[in-house]
Amino acid sequence: MTETIPQPRTAAADHSEEGAPESAKPGLLVLAPLRFEANAVRRGLTNPASRVQHTGMGAARARRVAGRSQPHPFGAMVVMGTAAGLADDLGPGDLVVASEVTDGETTVALPGAELLAAELRRAGLNARAGRLITVQKLVKSPERLRLAAEGYLAADMETAALLGAAGGRPMAVIRAVSDAGLGPGMVSGGLAALRSLRKAAPVAEKWAAACRDRTVLLAGPRSFCAGVERAIEIVERALEMRGAPVYVRKQIVHNTRVVSDLEQRGAVFVDELDEVPDGATVVFSAHGVAPAVRDDASGRGLSVIDATCPLVSKVHAEARRFAREGYTVALIGHAGHEEVEGTLGEAPASTVLVQTAEDVAALNVDDPSKIAYLMQTTLAIDEAADVAGALRDKFPQMRAPGSDDICYATTNRQAAVRAVATEADLVLVAGSANSSNSVRLVERSERAGTPAHLIDGATDIDLSWLSGVSVVGLTAGASAPPAVVSEIVEALSGLGTVTVTERVTTTESVQFGLPREVRR
Repeated sequence: MTETIPQPRTAAADHSEEGAPESAKPGLLVLAPLRFEANAVRRGLTNPASRVQHTGMGAARARRVAGRSQPHPFGAMVVMGTAAGLADDLGPGDLVVASEVTDGETTVALPGAELLAAELRRAGLNARAGRLITVQKLVKSPERLRLAAEGYLAADMETAALLGAAGGRPMAVIRAVSDAGLGPGMVSGGLAALRSLRKAAPVAEKWAAACRDRTVLLAGPRSFCAGVERAIEIVERALEMRGAPVYVRKQIVHNTRVVSDLEQRGAVFVDELDEVPDGATVVFSAHGVAPAVRDDASGRGLSVIDATCPLVSKVHAEARRFAREGYTVALIGHAGHEEVEGTLGEAPASTVLVQTAEDVAALNVDDPSKIAYLMQTTLAIDEAADVAGALRDKFPQMRAPGSDDICYATTNRQAAVRAVATEADLVLVAGSANSSNSVRLVERSERAGTPAHLIDGATDIDLSWLSGVSVVGLTAGASAPPAVVSEIVEALSGLGTVTVTERVTTTESVQFGLPREVRR
């Protein structure tokens, strides 16, 4: 029976010399089984504090090395060498970053593998994270096929025994494929493997510089809001009740992972209705559509399911009401955003988009006493307030919406990210680049004086961001899945012990009903 052991995360306080200058902290230790592997890595290293130890070939020598104390202090350890590639799509020189290592009896999980593999790819190397197995002898063709079928990417003869040398410090494994053998002198791909090891060495140093114990401050609330949950459930139910394909105009919500997941289930995302076959089922996204789109769908005989967020529908209704009453509507929002295009389409002759205070200064209307304003629901609170203030100053009789247009979820997430930003060295925001509310969270943190980055997932984290960072604030936009946050925390735990603390500024209980077309 195989026992799975998580990566040790207990000894950082003993080894990281907390409080010392970064340049004085213990550096990287690289364990390389073969001498030419060690020499290749040495040629690639750039930090004088980094050290390479040649351990010798095979598990017996590896165990002896792991059992000895190191003569020099180190803060993180990487096993680097060549390996037999097992997957058919791996070629000489490709790198395997171990997500777990097993010798068939004991399995060690290495949770930061995807993060390191992504950093290697950014450096121009072909790298994949996956399972690695340590074997007792050279892998022959039948055994190679069996191991590949079991999901292993590569095989070597030392790693499982060498991991004990980390002594609780952060550790990683980078193995370069040298074709189907286990030593570069034995296969034609050895030179390519050695070149990759040399090029990977500075990335290993970058990884080591990012290793430390750190605190993760989770902003609460974060991730899905009620409108997003409703929209996703509408597509899921449509697929369940009507079968694939179900067409969706635009992205149902602005998140690449959500869209990819629904595509795998049978959803087909289109930019315009002319891509939808006559009579097919089409879902309108959470951002809403203009009346002209609805008319087009009706004329085509499409079966429409409307997933527009109720809070966006409220803004549309206000635009129609103000227009009927003879008002010019100043819509505060971002040009080109799907929600803005839908709202502008409700009363195009009566609505004008204003994005900045400068736009307000240039705005002229026929009757200054008959002007009202509305807002895109996902704006930054401060940004929207500045433009609304400029409108009030220019048009003192201006009417406001009956209630705040910026949705509760946007407001709550901005308040929450500000709370963690005041304590953090860095803020990570999970969300896609086209997600307005996620981009606003980055801006909110930066206005609080804390650098922030928008990431779709852990693999978007640049390790250089984490060097010297002890406290990471973490949040997710309203369209980002909760699982992404967990994956980011897990990836960070591969760099050292992670203490997770939550800062909750409010608790949400809003729920929206489903349209009749998908009610069971």
